Formats: sequence, C-alpha cells, structure tokens
Amino acid sequence: MRPLADEIRPQSLEEVAGQKHLLGEGALLRRLIENGTEANFIFYGPSGTGKTTIANIIAKRTNKALYHLNATTASLQDVKAIIADVDTMMAPNGILLYLDEIQYFNKKQQQSLLEFLENGKITLIASTTDNPYFCIYNALLSRSTVFEFKPLTAEETLSAVLRALNIMKERCDLPFTWEDDVPMTIAKGCGGDVRKAITAVELLYQSALPKDGSLLVTVESALQVSQRSSMRYDRDGDEHFDLLSALQKSIRGSDPDAAVYYLGRLLVAGDLLSPCRRLLVIAAEDIGLAYPQAIVVTKACVDAAVQLGLPEARLPLAEAAILLATAPKSNAAHDAIIAAMTDIEHGAMGSIPRHLQNVHADSAGTGKVEKYKYPHSYPHHYVAQRYLPEELGDKHYYEYGDNKTEQAAKRYWDEIKKG
Repeated sequence: MRPLADEIRPQSLEEVAGQKHLLGEGALLRRLIENGTEANFIFYGPSGTGKTTIANIIAKRTNKALYHLNATTASLQDVKAIIADVDTMMAPNGILLYLDEIQYFNKKQQQSLLEFLENGKITLIASTTDNPYFCIYNALLSRSTVFEFKPLTAEETLSAVLRALNIMKERCDLPFTWEDDVPMTIAKGCGGDVRKAITAVELLYQSALPKDGSLLVTVESALQVSQRSSMRYDRDGDEHFDLLSALQKSIRGSDPDAAVYYLGRLLVAGDLLSPCRRLLVIAAEDIGLAYPQAIVVTKACVDAAVQLGLPEARLPLAEAAILLATAPKSNAAHDAIIAAMTDIEHGAMGSIPRHLQNVHADSAGTGKVEKYKYPHSYPHHYVAQRYLPEELGDKHYYEYGDNKTEQAAKRYWDEIKKG
C-alpha cells in the first residue's frame, strides 16, 4: 500500500498547502510554472514543505520525464545514466532532474552538473535544507533561481490533516472518529512539516482505540504521536543559528520571556554548549560596561551549567538569560573595538610613540630618548601624554554609553582631565 503522504500529494498548484509567497496569485514561481518556463531552480527550505510536490507539478506542466535522485546516495554515474535517456522514447520531451539534498554533492560533483545544464540536455531542480549560498557551487547558483520554502503554519497544515483523516475514514471497515481537537493538535505538533503530519495520521489510525464498535482517536494519543516533533533543529544548519540569533536579539531587546523561550528551544534539543557560549558573548557585547559584573555572573552560571549538565543546567542558564535581558545595555566597548580593528585592517597602523615602547630600548642608545610619564606618580593617577600613534591624529573610538555606570565614569574623567 502506498504511503498516505504520497497518495494525497497535491496534483495542482491550487491543492498545495502554504507557500503563498511563492504560489499565490501573481507570485513569481507560480507565473513561471503557469507559463511553462524551462528554468533551473533551487528549492531551499525544511523538509515536508512542498519542494518535491512542486517539482512533480512542474514536470507535468512541461511534459518532461521526471527523474528523482537523492544526493546522499547518488553519483555522477547515476546522472549520466539519466542523460542517456535524452531524445529516446523514455524522455521524448526532455528530462527534469529533481536532485534532493544537493548539499551532499561535493564541489567537483556539482561542477560536473554544469556540463549537462549548459547543453540543455536536462532541466535541474535541486532541493536543499541548508542555505544554498553556503553549500552550492557559485557557478551552479548563477545558472539557477533560488526559491525559499517556509514551514507551514498550523492553520495551513490543518487542511492536509483533515484530508488525510477523511481518507483513512473511507478506508476503515469500522466507523472511524476523532475528538474535536485532534486535527489541530496534529497540525500544531508537526512543526510545519506536512509529511510528518500525514504520517502522524497514519500512526493514529493504526493505533486507534476500539470504542462502542468504532475506532476513536483521542487528543492524548495525538499529543503522544506529535510529541517533540515540532522541534526543528540541526546543530550545523540554519535553525541552530536562527535560534542563537533569536536568543541574542531577545536579550538585546530586553525581553526576558522571549529569552527563556529561545534558550528553552536550544536546551530541549539537547544543545548545552552553544547557548553557554552565546550568553558569554551577549554579556560582553550587549550589556558590556553598563553592568560590567554581568559577564562575571554569566561566567559563573555557565560554569555551573557545564558542571551540572542537562537537565539541571537549565536553572543557572535561565538565571543568566533573565539577568542579561533585564540588565541595562551598552554596546560601547563592542563599537570601540570594531572601529579600531576596522581602521587597522585598512592600514591605519602608525608607529608606537617612543615613550610607550619597551623601556629597555632607551638603554640601547638608539633613537631619541623620550621619557614615559608614569600615571601613578601624578594626582588622580593621571597625566596627559600621547598614546595613539601620531599618524592617527586625535582619532576617537570609544563613546561613553548613556547608562548610569558609564556616565558616572565620564563625569569622573571629565572633571580630572579638564584641569
């Protein structure tokens, strides 16, 4: 028996769930498909979002023979074997090659595909769950158009779930029913993956409880089937970096609720070290001099988390995340070092002032001796002298932040230096 997900695969653009930014009225991809355009595409996005379905629809629209390869197991020999069918009865109108998970083809394998694209023997649709601009060879990218597929919302997934349930109802010899909240529970639990949602329907049908001569699917069963399935997480993929980015931006935006939510997403996925490292970065980059003790407290929380391990590590890391989210913010140190390093990278080197150089050089009898003024020998441990190279003039990198701590330091030094 065919898998249910394959049986109910949409046969037209109107039946495809979600992806309205690609397939809605007037959207570019829809226009290209409807016009029968023979172009090379790269479909980028999570699994179960319609990439293979769209490739099937394009093949039918263009009357091309569709060949499906997965780069995890395929080789160039497989591609060459497909090319051999060009201009034969097997593919009278040409070939559309759907290459799934193209990121698993190395650079040489991807370069070899160019030969077949250049002579027009095949039309390529490649799909990937990784960012194509990082994992696909530039020459291949330049000959293709990239379209990003997005996870479906629960509301967009619901129609596919209901369709799957009704198909199972028609198949069943006994009355097949489900509690009212079951369809939405499945839709919410699939994490935007329609294939996963339909597979869940199959499992629920197979495990339905007999009740009064019928089969019943309960919400409890739906929750068990979809438990944790909404978690999309690849430690080396986009979702990993998106979660870390969301964590930092939530803390930077002083939202403790969002901070612990994204921290929780990382920890539920079993990732302990990534949030530890990112929290230390946040303490220095976003809180910085507004509350210098933040990095000390964060380091203590991180050390405790690493020593405790999961699940207990969630406690000190939550403390750190909430502390950082509710602390005053300053990126003054961040901006200062970035500005200084940018100047250095653009050639603003300059000679170290003679009085700042190694004191032993003065005793070597070379050059003009310029005496270094030892600040601790002066009132307030301060004396005016040049520190930046002469070539940099009066370059200014650090601007005091508008928080209480840095403004207090500014007032202190303004008072001392004005004399």
